[in-house]
Amino acid sequence: MTCSSCSIILPIKDQGLLKIRHPRVSLSPALDGLGMLSQQCCENGRVFRYNSRSELEQLVNGLARLPHEWLLHMEALVTGMYHVEGYEDWLLFSQLQVRLQHPEIVNIICDKSFSSHLQPIVDHKLNIIGFEFLLRPSHSERPFQPFRLFEIAREAGLHAHLDRSARISAIEKSAACLPAGIKRFINFLPSTIYNPVYCLNHTFETIDRLSMNTEDFVFEVVETEEIDDLSILHQIFEKYRTRGVSVALDDVGAGYSTTELMNCLQPDYVKIDRSLINGCHRSSDQKRQITGIVESASRFGGLVLAEGVEQMEDFEFCREAGVSLAQGYLFGKPEPCPPSNFVLSRVV
Repeated sequence: MTCSSCSIILPIKDQGLLKIRHPRVSLSPALDGLGMLSQQCCENGRVFRYNSRSELEQLVNGLARLPHEWLLHMEALVTGMYHVEGYEDWLLFSQLQVRLQHPEIVNIICDKSFSSHLQPIVDHKLNIIGFEFLLRPSHSERPFQPFRLFEIAREAGLHAHLDRSARISAIEKSAACLPAGIKRFINFLPSTIYNPVYCLNHTFETIDRLSMNTEDFVFEVVETEEIDDLSILHQIFEKYRTRGVSVALDDVGAGYSTTELMNCLQPDYVKIDRSLINGCHRSSDQKRQITGIVESASRFGGLVLAEGVEQMEDFEFCREAGVSLAQGYLFGKPEPCPPSNFVLSRVV
């Protein structure tokens, strides 16, 4: 079984073949009308030869003149790119366009030019109980914004590969930086996990290879799109939990991470979005929402964590409201590795 997160990503060759096909439409008449010379490669498909990157880009720009409704379903393959012997990874034409428009992003993903920074998570007594692993550039000459990196990766059809690579990188970093018994909060995109039993094997193989305890891990659901099939997410949670891993729902109270979703999934950790935490000590509406989340989570035994804490007054309210854990600049910024004694840098 092969999925996009397991495929080998290779750079676009300077010379090669561009193949296109459409599941329902014969492209030949339209291509002849555009004056684009090609040969038949498969049913409803054509093949073009190119001798340079610029020629490939010209071909793609020319094909973009086809009717929009055709382009939505048209598929493309560049021979030698993302290619494994006996296996051809056809892309949506729009995904190929994005990969050509953002070669630097494709190279960052291909080369795994990223690492993790660690931000401390504290309990109500200000003891560090764990760290969240946040994706950051590993080379200053190849910068990126994490949100933008995943945004382009999603448009290019590379977000599953990126999510898996980032998850494994964080696990490996945790083995190098943290002793046993410290929680490691690591993000994952549920939309990239097509088959939980198969797709999560890479995660557990990495933990086993490094002789780590699965009970030290907390995997956070981070999703920028609405989750249509909650049954898959329940399967993911079940797979993690059967191996001793805890699960968390991120950004509760904002976007798609609603209290309804929280009550449906019943995660081990509930992370309240920073938009509800910032300035909560002086906002009756924010206080009400935070208290409501704490009360709901208590019904299924979920531990509540406040994200983005920057003011002691906000932390004190959260602590009084029953929030068990907190994270934010008040307690420490994300760093490549924590100090060996885990001393808090901002709170005495």
